[in-house]
Amino acid sequence: MWAVLGAVASVQLGAAFAKHLFGVVPPTTMTWLRLASSALALVALRPLLRRRTRSATGRRNWPIGLGYAACLVGMNWSIYQAFARIPLGVAVTLEFLGPLAVAVAGARSARHLLWAALAAAGVVLLEWSPAHLDPRGVVFALVAASCWAGYILFGGRAGHSWPGLDVLTLACVLGAVALAGPALHVGGAATWRPAVLMTGLAVGLLSSVIPYGLELFALRSIAPRVFGILMSLEPVAAALAALIVLGEHLGPIDIVAMGCIVVASIGAARGTRAT
Repeated sequence: MWAVLGAVASVQLGAAFAKHLFGVVPPTTMTWLRLASSALALVALRPLLRRRTRSATGRRNWPIGLGYAACLVGMNWSIYQAFARIPLGVAVTLEFLGPLAVAVAGARSARHLLWAALAAAGVVLLEWSPAHLDPRGVVFALVAASCWAGYILFGGRAGHSWPGLDVLTLACVLGAVALAGPALHVGGAATWRPAVLMTGLAVGLLSSVIPYGLELFALRSIAPRVFGILMSLEPVAAALAALIVLGEHLGPIDIVAMGCIVVASIGAARGTRAT
């Protein structure tokens, strides 16, 4: 449980610091800095992070690892695009529809339809909020939600079939290589400013190495429904981090909408069959 809570706090603090730099470098460049710094840290620490008990390896593990990597990189890139266009708390709330979908899909009771309806009501409330939401930001947040759902499903299997944090290292390395060209092109000379590089390193540790490592550890030992319940704190943590670091305030309707989705997520996760 504490591993998931630590991951929640770490990733949202890192997200707030990343958004703080969007006026200097674009989201794609910030995503690359996050993945590249994470990859360097994980490769350097790999001998210490590797589990003593080695899992069985083989070709059957590569599809799982590549699926996990694709979901992680897609989630990182799309949510940063959303952060650049809509408030951090709102973006994470919409992104959380991904874990909610995983929880609802595993439910055995008809009650899960009520939780899905409550979450839908939360999304509608966000659309009625007095604050204007950039439609592109909403779309990117929903793409991130889809990737997050895949990340949870692949992460549970990858945690058992890949030793240590090898699959996380693979994902960060592949993502850093794939985004290097576009990121350096749009970021230009600002990418190499010392402040930007140092912030990118901090974001990589806070938003990737620490939380994803803790989540992989947690997914080995707890059921997906429990993981979903604990992760329901993500929107709240995002809103608090945005308020403290960025000074972003949410209106009453935004808070009620977030509450609907959080409550729906907890209810759906509680109703999911334990695995």
